[in-house]
Formats: sequence, structure tokens, C-alpha cells
Amino acid sequence: MKGQEVALLLVLGLLIWVAGTIYYGNRGPAILETTSVRFWVAFALSPVLSAFLCVAILWWRHIPAAQWAAAMLLLAIPGMMGEAVVLTHLSTFMPKLHAAAGGKYGAFLFATYAVVLAVAEMVTLRAPR
Repeated sequence: MKGQEVALLLVLGLLIWVAGTIYYGNRGPAILETTSVRFWVAFALSPVLSAFLCVAILWWRHIPAAQWAAAMLLLAIPGMMGEAVVLTHLSTFMPKLHAAAGGKYGAFLFATYAVVLAVAEMVTLRAPR
């Protein structure tokens, strides 16, 4: 990947993280502090939708399959770093969420990043060398 592509993926990752953080900051109580059915449906959908978005970005940028793992890490790293800050200061960044919901939010994050990175790794491993 060229340096410009690396920078674009990092910026897109940052923008996705900002949008997701704002969304969960506003809608988090309705998702995380609700019925268990609503929680588990959202828990299943969040990683799938995030993976779909990231895969769409890689297709749009014509990233070769052999580079998907690296490219997906570039998309994920800004959010992973940002979420570390958010989770350590949950009441500041997400005042609508109760502190007890921080664990559920963290679980959402782990599952989402795991699925997104696993998809990219599977594509990369199956790519011709």
C-alpha cells in the first residue's frame, strides 16, 4: 500500500470510530440498558454491520486480498486507541450510560473488532501468494 492509502485508511478508521462513539453515546442506553433480546440482537448485528462497512471500504479502495489484514488493522487502530480512552473515562464521554453498562459496551467493542479483524485475516490467508 502507498503512504496515501495508509493515511486514508487511518482517517477513515478515525471517522468511523467518532461516528460510532457518538451513536453509542446517544443511543447506548436504548441498546445496552434494555431487554436482553434487544441487547443480543444488537450484539450480533454490530460486528456484522461493522465488518460489512470495512469490507466495502477495502473493495472501494481496491485493496488486494493479500493486504486485507494490514488494511483492516489500519481501519481498526484509531478506534481501538480511542475506545481505550473512552472506556477509562466512560462517564465523561458517554454520560448517558450508567457505569455498569461499560462492561457491555466493552464486550460490543471486543466482538466487533474481533469479527472485523478475523474476516480480514481469513481473506488474507486465502489470498494467492
